[in-house]
Amino acid sequence: MTAASLQQASVATFMSEPHWQSPAPSQPNPAAAGEEEHSVDAESVRLMLRVKDGDVRAFERLVELHQNIVIGTVTRMLGNAEDAHDIAQQTFLRVWKSAPRYEPTAKFTTWLFTIARNLVFNESRRRTRRKEVSIEADTEEENPRQFADHAAPGPDQLAQQEELEVALDKAIAALPEKQRLAVILRRHQELPYEQICDILKMSLPAVKSLLFRARTELRKQLASYLGEDIPA
Repeated sequence: MTAASLQQASVATFMSEPHWQSPAPSQPNPAAAGEEEHSVDAESVRLMLRVKDGDVRAFERLVELHQNIVIGTVTRMLGNAEDAHDIAQQTFLRVWKSAPRYEPTAKFTTWLFTIARNLVFNESRRRTRRKEVSIEADTEEENPRQFADHAAPGPDQLAQQEELEVALDKAIAALPEKQRLAVILRRHQELPYEQICDILKMSLPAVKSLLFRARTELRKQLASYLGEDIPA
C-alpha cells in the first residue's frame, strides 16, 4: 500500500469510527500503553503536588512533559503557532497560580486541557468580536493561511498525501469550536471519550453525538478525497 493510500485509509478510519463505541487501541500492546499512560499521569500528579508546595523545578519538569501536547492542540484550534505559544504560556501560568488549590481528583491532563480549553474558547470569542467591530480588517491577518496551497515538487504519492492532510486540517478548522476541540482531542491526542467528556463538561451521549456530527461534516467535505459519493 502506498503512503498516500495509507494516509487516506487512516483518515477514512477516523471518520467512520462508530460514535457509540470506542475504537480498538492502535498500539500493538494496549496493556503496556495503558501502564505507560498511568505512569505519566502518576508522575504528573506527583510533580503537581510538589508545585503546590512551591517547587519551581517540579513546575519546570511539568511544563517539559506537557508543553508539546498543549501547543499542538491549541495550534490546531487557532490555526496560528504564535498565538498557540501565547495561550500555552497562559495555560501553564494558570497551572502555577492554581497550584495552591489543586486536588488530584481527575487525570492531570484532563485538568490541564480544561484550563487550555477555557483560554482557547475565550480567544476564539475575542477574535469573533474583533471581526464584528472591524469588518473591513485584513482577514488574511486575522486568519493567517495555515493551510496554504502546496505546489512544492515531489512524488505524486507524497503530493496526494499532503493534499489530503491539508484538506483534513482545513475541514477541521471550519468546525464549530466544541466539535473542533473534540475532534482534535480524539484524533491527535487519542483521548478516550470519557476524558473528553470531562474536558468539555458534557455527558457521554452528548460528546458522542458531537463527534458524530463532526465526522459527518468532515466526510462531506472530504468526499472527493476519500472516493465517496455523499449527497449534499
